[in-house]
Amino acid sequence: MPKKESYDIAVIGSGPGGYAAAFRAADLGKSVVLIDRDNELGGVCLNRGCIPSKALLHISRVINEAEHLSSIGVSFGSPTIDIETVRSYKEKIVSQLNQGISQLAKARKVTTLNGLATFLSNSELMVSNGDENKNISFEQCVIAAGSTSTVLPGLPENHPSILTSRTALDLLDVPETLLVVGGGVIGLELGQVYASLGSKVSVVEFLPSLISGADPDIVKPLQRKLNKQFEKILLSSKVESVIPRDGGGLGVSIKTSKGETLDETFDKILLSVGRKPNTDLLKLENTDIDINEKGFINVDVYQRTSVENIFAIGDIVGNPMLAHKATYEGKVAAEVACGHPAATDVNAIPSVVYTDPEIAWAGLTEAEADKKGIPYEKGEFPWAASGKALILNAPQGKTKLLFDPESKKILGAAIVGPSAGDLISEAVLAIEMGADCEDIALTMHPHPTLGETFAAASEVYTGTITDLYIPKKGDI
Repeated sequence: MPKKESYDIAVIGSGPGGYAAAFRAADLGKSVVLIDRDNELGGVCLNRGCIPSKALLHISRVINEAEHLSSIGVSFGSPTIDIETVRSYKEKIVSQLNQGISQLAKARKVTTLNGLATFLSNSELMVSNGDENKNISFEQCVIAAGSTSTVLPGLPENHPSILTSRTALDLLDVPETLLVVGGGVIGLELGQVYASLGSKVSVVEFLPSLISGADPDIVKPLQRKLNKQFEKILLSSKVESVIPRDGGGLGVSIKTSKGETLDETFDKILLSVGRKPNTDLLKLENTDIDINEKGFINVDVYQRTSVENIFAIGDIVGNPMLAHKATYEGKVAAEVACGHPAATDVNAIPSVVYTDPEIAWAGLTEAEADKKGIPYEKGEFPWAASGKALILNAPQGKTKLLFDPESKKILGAAIVGPSAGDLISEAVLAIEMGADCEDIALTMHPHPTLGETFAAASEVYTGTITDLYIPKKGDI
């Protein structure tokens, strides 16, 4: 007979959303069990996503900065890559954060279980780890089971040279040639890492643009840089077949935007074509939980599913699949489950691409506004007029703000350039606080900083900018 344990709240998945839910519930006095099928806490983000990829992107960025310094009289010579040491650096950071989460769980007396959690009913789980099974009964449950990389049909299964974001981050070696299938966030981030480490990288993207969620003008500076770093970027193209070669490598047939077929050989392929929710692992058929046609769990503003005592958060409830969104939702779910007033109520969810240059946006984009027929006006500040940007070799950067034509309140923001991911937080706060163009323009920013470009973009809109000359209507 399986062992049986009972808790106030069971949390499935220990990623950013899962452990946030577990820890918040424990802080509110509940007995909590945190279950994960991996040996280490932290989920995909910590172990196979956000953290290890950003550790490698840091290395990539430093290599690029060193190359720039050589052009202005400071030379370090060509970099020597010790792949074992690089991998150890990445793993050390992950391990340190793993230990931190474990210590936080222990301090809060949160029980942690390793195993696959499946539902037996609306109030009971089975946790399986090898031959050992445990039955967990709960008053409330938070599903934070995340997502998995999508695999293209027709490709060789389990081939060691076909990588996902997970296996690419293992960094077992640096292939001479790498094909990235998918020109989204993960594909471009990892593509840039491998290019910096010495791979000849090509990208195939089915859509007509890279990073389709961002406005084209914000993506343009990144694409210009990638055109130099990568061997080729094929847009509106698709991989039609992949065949392992007898002599090694993978033969790839690519249908281009012009209708041509390219037959090329690559040492490895990185698949980055999206993610699917892990609902198929949970045996939801034993519950009354509703899912949509794409497999995501339907939730309300309280993160509650169709079953009153079961909540769901993070990737498994749909896009955008972002760690910070999951954390926010995890705290909401925990507080509601504990009887506290809370709801998911946000006006802006920031998105960041940690490439070089970085891209970040929040709130309304121009593409979204045009599609929905939402009126807007904009202020843009080119970083070519920023002293700090010139110091950082980032004249291609830009800060763009969208405003409501009537209320003058900020509707959205987009930034491209170094530290865009840090800078976008000011925009998120401004949107959430309902700031208008004068609130932003009259806020004193330190000089010289990249942050002052935020105020400058608003000054462009209000017509008070002094760091640029913008001719008035009627001027010759």
